Amino acid sequence: MNLSMSTNQHSTWNRREFLYGLGSSVGAVALSSLLGCDSKSGTQLIKGPLSPSAPMFMAKAKRCIFLTMEGGPSHIDTFDPKSELEKYHLSKFVREGEKFSAMSSGNRYIVQSPFKSRKTGQSGADMSEPFVHLADVADDICFYRGCQAESVNHPTAMYHINTGNRFGGEPALGSWISYGLGSINENLPAFVVLPELAYPQGGPVNWSNGFLPAHYQGTPLRPKGSPILNINPPPGISRYHQRESLDLLKSFNEAHSKDHPNHDELKARIENYELAFRMQMEVPDIIDIKSEDEKTKALYGLDEKETASFGRKCLLARKMVEQGVRFVQIYSSGWDSHDFLARAHGNLIKSIDKPIAGLIKDLKRRGMLDETLIVWCGEFGRTADNGIREGGIAYGRDHNPDAMAMWFAGGGVKAGSTIGATDELGQTAIDVVHPIRDLHSTLLHLFGLDDNKLTFFHGGRHKQLSQFGGEVIKEVIA
Repeated sequence: MNLSMSTNQHSTWNRREFLYGLGSSVGAVALSSLLGCDSKSGTQLIKGPLSPSAPMFMAKAKRCIFLTMEGGPSHIDTFDPKSELEKYHLSKFVREGEKFSAMSSGNRYIVQSPFKSRKTGQSGADMSEPFVHLADVADDICFYRGCQAESVNHPTAMYHINTGNRFGGEPALGSWISYGLGSINENLPAFVVLPELAYPQGGPVNWSNGFLPAHYQGTPLRPKGSPILNINPPPGISRYHQRESLDLLKSFNEAHSKDHPNHDELKARIENYELAFRMQMEVPDIIDIKSEDEKTKALYGLDEKETASFGRKCLLARKMVEQGVRFVQIYSSGWDSHDFLARAHGNLIKSIDKPIAGLIKDLKRRGMLDETLIVWCGEFGRTADNGIREGGIAYGRDHNPDAMAMWFAGGGVKAGSTIGATDELGQTAIDVVHPIRDLHSTLLHLFGLDDNKLTFFHGGRHKQLSQFGGEVIKEVIA
């Protein structure tokens, strides 16, 4: 794969096209193996769009689990506590330039955290008290407090954190990584998404392939019931019958494709049919969490009502990356706490605390954490203040793009460290400050990819995840 050039170029008549041109069953069988591997030696004969590719330089991470807290979790009430808020609690204040100060008039109030905070692990990482289980793995985590967003609106901020573009329509981070490195397992999607019942603000565009070929789009799995519908053949239909039907369908699609060589969606559809056929052999075992032992299920909190839903997603993510899925994104929604902060954040923290700690412990005991990058973040941070609501002061927080906390684990990051800082009220990042484009460049770097070289020609120029170039945040890399 030429990473600095467009993949929308015509190829010469290749082996697959020649075999299909024969119009025989041999041609149909040729496409049934998407990557064109020799059945005896396993040697790759034809390079497909999702064939594994070598990184540009030594990679620290091979796979990623991206934990997305939709709505913007409050850094002040999770991993960046501010004791000064207690002094100014319920003080009115107004904006002076880019800072806030306590004043005797105004309609906004500083709100202290409803949670106490404490130091955890040998590294002394700050965590609010509701994080009971995550404290056990504090020394495996690299906390970063210097990131800044550019939008205070949920859809545009979600697009930005996921695709690097506030207006959507661009490839998601998982799509870029799949484009750069290909798939580890040809029988599974390279990029999988585990959403809530209600999709995040902005919808499926958050895991779109954008202008990249359709092969690189994210594959969402259902949060309830079977993650994938119709994964098993209907009664009375054998794999032989499915293969015959699929071969006939492919012959029609291939004939149509020859007349429309630039129709990437059609090519992707053909390969998706093939992928779905192969997935029937491997996916049922992966999504069957009943096969896990009781100790493992308890580790993720599957035996508790509050943690079962998110725990199921974390366990599925571990099973998928273990079998070769390159990028898994998990969503937790409801973090937009403009009021009732103690209740809203308290319940959400409880729902994710044990599952995420279990995920880290499970990956670690399996020897997978070093090469699996875990990312935890929302789309922006929260303010130290909130306004007045009917009936009194709302104990919540508003949107804040100037300060947001996130953390990483595994995948070559500096475990047991806290990087960057915000001001005394948590309003603005003041140390190791970087925009989201630098975060994206850093994540690609951990996968052995150079953001300036991982480009795709579209709209008259070579485009990249960071849009116009980003800087690697060296402080978070081990």
